[in-house]
Amino acid sequence: MDILKSATDWAKAELFSTPFFVLFGLGFLAASFGFWQLGKTEIAKAYIIPTAVAGSLLVTIGLGLYFTNKSRLKQFETAYATDATSFIKSELIRADATLKEYQNVVFKAIPIIIAVCALVIVFVNTPIWRASMITTIAMMAVILLIDGTAHARIEAYKADLDLVEISE
Repeated sequence: MDILKSATDWAKAELFSTPFFVLFGLGFLAASFGFWQLGKTEIAKAYIIPTAVAGSLLVTIGLGLYFTNKSRLKQFETAYATDATSFIKSELIRADATLKEYQNVVFKAIPIIIAVCALVIVFVNTPIWRASMITTIAMMAVILLIDGTAHARIEAYKADLDLVEISE
C-alpha cells in the first residue's frame, strides 16, 4: 500500500470538504444581510447579529482548515521522503488525537450544546435569545454534517496507516 498516496488523497478530500464551511458561512452572512434589510418584525431583527456571528465563525473555521490542510499536503512528500517510518508514526499519533477530538467535541459536546439550546428555546421567550439559540443549533448542525464525513475519512486513513505499520 502506498501510504503517501493515501495521505495525499485524505488531504485532498479535506481540501474539498472544508470550503463547505465557508459556503455555509456565507449563507449565514447572506441571511444576516437579508434580515437586516428586510426584517420588519422583532424576531427577524433579532436574527441579524446571531447569523452574522455564526457566518463569520463558519467562514473562519473553513478558511483555517483549508489553509492548514493545504500546507500539510505539501509537507507530506517531504516528510515521507525524509523518514517514512517517522512520517507514519507521526501521522498515526495525529490521526488518533483527531479521532479522540471528534469523539469528545463533535459527537458529545455539540449534541449537548444543541440540547441546551433547545431547552433555552422552550423556557426563554425573548426574540434575541430564541434567534441566538436557533442560529446556534443551525450552526452546530452544519458542523456535525461536515465533520461527520471528515470523521469517516480520518478513520479510513488511520486504518491505512495501521496496515502499513503492521507490515513494517
